[in-house]
Amino acid sequence: MLLKAILVCLLIFIVFNLFRALPIMLKGKSDIPMSRYLGRRVFFSVIAFVLLLIAIATGVIEPNARPY
Repeated sequence: MLLKAILVCLLIFIVFNLFRALPIMLKGKSDIPMSRYLGRRVFFSVIAFVLLLIAIATGVIEPNARPY
């Protein structure tokens, strides 16, 4: 249950950083570069993916054997 909460928080933070980069992309000029927020988004996406792989490998999360 804790792992699922961490993954949900990571996904919310990923979407939050995406929307933080949106005004910078629309305006064009800002003190903070857009790559800062997009880089954070990619970094936390990689962390979420690695956590999913570790959880599947250790058996904490079981994938569907047959999704259809």
